[in-house]
Amino acid sequence: MRQKAPILMFIRGSGLSVKITGMLLGFFLVALAAIALTLFISWRLEGAAAAINDAGSLRMRLYRVAHHLARADLHTSDRQGFAGDLRARVDDFDRILGVLRRGDPSRPLFVPREAGIQQVLSGMSEEWSVQLRPILLAIAADPDPANLHRRGLEFDRAARDYVEDINDFVLRMEQSYARNTNILRTSQVILVALAVIGTILLLRFFFLTVIRPVFELHEGVKRMGQEDFDARVPVLSQDEFGELSAGFNRMAAHLQNVYDTLEERVVAKTRSLEEKNRELEILYEIVAFLREPNDVDTLCKGFLERVQKTMGASASSARLLDLESRNLCMIVHDGLGDDFLDREEVLACGECVCGEAAQGSGLSLTLDVRNAALAVTRDACRRAGFRTVSATSITASKRALGVFNLYFDQPDAIGDADRQLLEALGQQLGIAIENQRLHARERELAVSEERNLLARELHDSIAQGLAFLNLQVQMLERALAENRAADVSTTVEMLRRGIQESYEDVRELLVHFRTRVEQQDLDAAIAAALRRLAEQTGIATDLDVQGDGAPLDPEAETQVLYIIQEALSNVRKHAGASTVSVGVRRGRDGLAVTVRDDGVGFAEDRDASDSEAHIGLQIMRERAMRIGGRFAVRSSPGRGTEIRLELPRTNEVLA
Repeated sequence: MRQKAPILMFIRGSGLSVKITGMLLGFFLVALAAIALTLFISWRLEGAAAAINDAGSLRMRLYRVAHHLARADLHTSDRQGFAGDLRARVDDFDRILGVLRRGDPSRPLFVPREAGIQQVLSGMSEEWSVQLRPILLAIAADPDPANLHRRGLEFDRAARDYVEDINDFVLRMEQSYARNTNILRTSQVILVALAVIGTILLLRFFFLTVIRPVFELHEGVKRMGQEDFDARVPVLSQDEFGELSAGFNRMAAHLQNVYDTLEERVVAKTRSLEEKNRELEILYEIVAFLREPNDVDTLCKGFLERVQKTMGASASSARLLDLESRNLCMIVHDGLGDDFLDREEVLACGECVCGEAAQGSGLSLTLDVRNAALAVTRDACRRAGFRTVSATSITASKRALGVFNLYFDQPDAIGDADRQLLEALGQQLGIAIENQRLHARERELAVSEERNLLARELHDSIAQGLAFLNLQVQMLERALAENRAADVSTTVEMLRRGIQESYEDVRELLVHFRTRVEQQDLDAAIAAALRRLAEQTGIATDLDVQGDGAPLDPEAETQVLYIIQEALSNVRKHAGASTVSVGVRRGRDGLAVTVRDDGVGFAEDRDASDSEAHIGLQIMRERAMRIGGRFAVRSSPGRGTEIRLELPRTNEVLA
């Protein structure tokens, strides 16, 4: 539609665009016609000049033929050559005369179409065909010296008359050429005159339709820039510039009206900006406080202190909703008496204005105590001496968590802007309370998960060791009772080794759960774990780190280190390996860690059927899932084991 609008305006209207286009198109057509006429005349002149040149060449060719015949006695020795040359001259004359009759647009060449010139050309053609050409062909056919002189004289007489015709033909064409030249010059003079007159008319036209309106608009804008709001421009036409002039006058009138009321508007806008700045300051101050790490009671108490001071309230309170009983329980308050607290410490939803606010989502209700319809609110607040009560719901994710109240000694203390501000503050308080609850739940969940992992670690190490020691103690008791000294010595040795292994397991667990990775120090922690394994078992270790990338967050790095430690612990306890290598690859896709050993390995299908034997692998999988990683195990009996952990880039953080 936007592209069609200018076209429709051009077709329908008689505005400036139509006038300019029409005038330019008219001058273009006139100029094009004049130029085309001059080109046509010049083309005709060029063709006539070529015709004059070829007609003049006919005289020269007749003279040459006559001269050739006059010297015929010199050629009698070679009659065949003489006859061939004469025929060639006749053919050349025929060719040129034929071109004059037909014309040749490619050169260009043509004879003017005037009647006298065409009649002379026809007479020349006929005289050549009837008189001159037959004489020459007869001589060429029989170049006998006895007849040659007679026929030469006959040709000479006819040629003189023919030359006179050629002269007359050329003269007539020259006269035509002169007339066309005069016409060409006249056309060029007319074209120059049209250019001058057209330029003058166009200048006049553009001055009246464009330059003058633009000048008037420029002067009007200049006066407006000098704060002369009385400036108006004349409407000189009914075209686009006329519409612009009328629009300028309307704009000037509007600006004059705006300027007259500008001071009042500035005062109103200043007052509005002050209110907005006040609201922003309050929001910034309270949001900054709510972001501090405090418990719920401290958050609500600090929140009420700031809101009460900002709104000029006499008292305030905050109530949270008990999800089981659906009652509102007051948790913090300020400026309320004991009698009021006894009556309003616990309220049911909908029982008073506080209950109504708690049932809504993001509501702020203001109540005039004297006209309250609810008996509880009317009696309790009136006894306390309050005139106005404001109740604003505390919400998070459009879910009501409670309500906070402001109590005023004067009526109508809350306006619409303050009510919107209180609703926004209630949402911020609700978000802060919900965040505190979520953080508490997250900590509880983390503790629970870590306890489950610790229980599995203990089950896989200490519990199995203690079960083995209990069995050995029973065997020791039976050996002592039966006085089997050899069995006693063997059992005591087994007990000593079991206790030593349990001690080493306890030390490993202590190191394992005390480990924390410093920022950008995961490689050093892995190297330390490999070094401890080599010192304890004598297994050859190797660490290969390649690539660079953003470090992981501390929790993810700690879990990665736990997985590697668990893998190394399995190598120490079960693999019977002589070498173990750890590879760390960092790149655009994230982090990849591999742990390989050349130990005894195991059948991978046992991982699902015998979870007790592979509880360490299950722990590693759970840790990998906890940080959003992919965990894989490849192993076969006698060929070692490879554990691979991949963390996508989404788990990385900027340093």
